[in-house]
Amino acid sequence: MSEGRYEPKNEPAWRRFLLAVHTEFVGIHPRLHAYNLAARLVPLGAPGDVRARLLRLAGFEIGAGTQIHGALHMSGPRGIVPRLVIGAACSIAPDCSFELTDKLTIGDRVTLEPGVMILTSTHELDSAHHRAGALVPNPVTIGNGVWLRARAMVLPGVKIGDGAVVEAGAVVNKDVLPNARVGGMPAVQLELMQGTELPEPSADGA
Repeated sequence: MSEGRYEPKNEPAWRRFLLAVHTEFVGIHPRLHAYNLAARLVPLGAPGDVRARLLRLAGFEIGAGTQIHGALHMSGPRGIVPRLVIGAACSIAPDCSFELTDKLTIGDRVTLEPGVMILTSTHELDSAHHRAGALVPNPVTIGNGVWLRARAMVLPGVKIGDGAVVEAGAVVNKDVLPNARVGGMPAVQLELMQGTELPEPSADGA
């Protein structure tokens, strides 16, 4: 998604020039490009921890044991690295896309199947002259143990609770309860699954 508001043609030439320069360079991330170049050299059948290690070297926060099994597409304005946090023991399949205008936090033991897309920004509804108005960042949080199935899409501002399942092709536009299974376009709750039961407190309060 583009950053900022549409600039009409009657703006001064210098302003249009600066906007053009900003648009061209806003998506340039040296460390991300270095990761992309290195990741292309990794064979398709290589262990998933190789790409995870490369992301750590690029400065991203990636938990221990996380596996990235193919191309991971990331985009966003400057300062992209701190806006992605991935927990431990996650499995990320090929061709997942993260739009990182705002922060994306992925918990531990999360599974992303091929083609999952997560967005952290949208645009205000503007005039008929240009409907996509000012950029609106909105962070996304994926809880522990979540399973996002193939081609699922998570829209800006969504929080997915621990242990939830998002079915293939679902479009999630609102928060998902812990241990809920959702599906559809837009996603609706299909069932509330059994969660992990917490142990009863002992008599001495421990």
